[in-house]
Amino acid sequence: MAPARREPKSKYTLDRGIPGAFEGETVTRRRFMTGTVHGARNADDRRFHAAGARFRAGTDLPQLHARLADGRLPAGLPDNNYIPIVITTSPGIGEAGKSTVYIRQRDPSVDKLPQTKYNRWVAITSRCSHLGCSVLWVEASERFVCPCHGSVFDAEGVRVSGPAPRPLDRFYTRLFEGQVQVGPRYSVNNELRPFSPRDPGEPLDGIGQYAYPSRPSVRKLPGNV
Repeated sequence: MAPARREPKSKYTLDRGIPGAFEGETVTRRRFMTGTVHGARNADDRRFHAAGARFRAGTDLPQLHARLADGRLPAGLPDNNYIPIVITTSPGIGEAGKSTVYIRQRDPSVDKLPQTKYNRWVAITSRCSHLGCSVLWVEASERFVCPCHGSVFDAEGVRVSGPAPRPLDRFYTRLFEGQVQVGPRYSVNNELRPFSPRDPGEPLDGIGQYAYPSRPSVRKLPGNV
């Protein structure tokens, strides 16, 4: 004779004798919150490993889409002074899709990060990381200065003083078919570690990198967080 089948457990927490259960409840609040946290962590882990796989496969930075407005860089870029240029970050919308970028050739005596094929030229945004005001490069003092709220940044774009919560954003650069390409934008913390673009006013050091995650619509760079 076939063994008798076990009665299935009730789906209701009250019937299963779970402490703190409510009538009609199928999952406890603690289990729901635990599952939510674990699910979010697993999703983040999958995104991290997928980004690493794309990077190892050689598909990093597939959308270096920003271009200089006139299609070419000024000849003989210096390594001791920034040149302002205009790039197109959002094609098809006219002047609103353009942005001013300060660019120079990499200087090993100033730029301490290891050289890669994406930082042979240093391209820094003209948008202040405080409230998005326009910053000016002052060659005499070798500083970026925001005239609106007084933030000051050094030659690498790292904050020296003022209310800005992080360094100035940067753009990836590369040499492609004999021309320098600029884009896309990324944010950095005080150690110049790259992150997906953040909005002005959002810090990236300490808990800031977790408290202010990037918007999904701007996560264009595999490997960034």
